[in-house]
Amino acid sequence: QVQLVESGGGLVQAGGSLRLSCAGSGRTSSTYCMGWFRQAPEKEREFVAALSWSGSSTRYAESVKGRFTISRDNAKNTVYLQMNSLKPEDTAVYYCAADTRCSSTGVTTTPSLYDYWGQGTQVTVSS
Repeated sequence: QVQLVESGGGLVQAGGSLRLSCAGSGRTSSTYCMGWFRQAPEKEREFVAALSWSGSSTRYAESVKGRFTISRDNAKNTVYLQMNSLKPEDTAVYYCAADTRCSSTGVTTTPSLYDYWGQGTQVTVSS
């Protein structure tokens, strides 16, 4: 089992920044791909960003490219999402997730391919 705990959410004005963290524990592995997803009220969960175990391969949703940066510190079992130039439409609950099979499948944007999920952290961007 892998436990993931997000932190760093909060209320910020449009144009501001936040950094989310996702701390892993349990059977963590630096070979897992890690992703961030978000879900706004009455909307489906959507992909935000993901990266490979080495961090050399990253993928971003078009809506966040150039504003968000995903990174990881394998020594700390932690993944980060730096969010800059935030917009009201970024308001959502943000979840981190681990894909334990990505060594063979590559970095994926599909939520159903992620095996473990955190409980989420709320990000609210005011206009």
